[in-house]
Amino acid sequence: MTLATATESSTRARTIRELYELIAALDRRVPQVERVGEISIARAASSLKCEALKRIEELEREAPASSSLPAPVDLVRSM
Repeated sequence: MTLATATESSTRARTIRELYELIAALDRRVPQVERVGEISIARAASSLKCEALKRIEELEREAPASSSLPAPVDLVRSM
């Protein structure tokens, strides 16, 4: 593995980890339906979660076969 490949793999793994953290934060948020604009906020959060999951899939497909990126499979399956 070259230095560039190792750096790319490290960056990819960090991005995936941060996307999972974003998804977890979105899942922890409880909508406050009595607040004005809350429905649009909930929709935006749902859309952001879908985009994050798509990006994770893209990054995992780009990963070299020899690298093993940590992927919390249970988190994805629960969504």
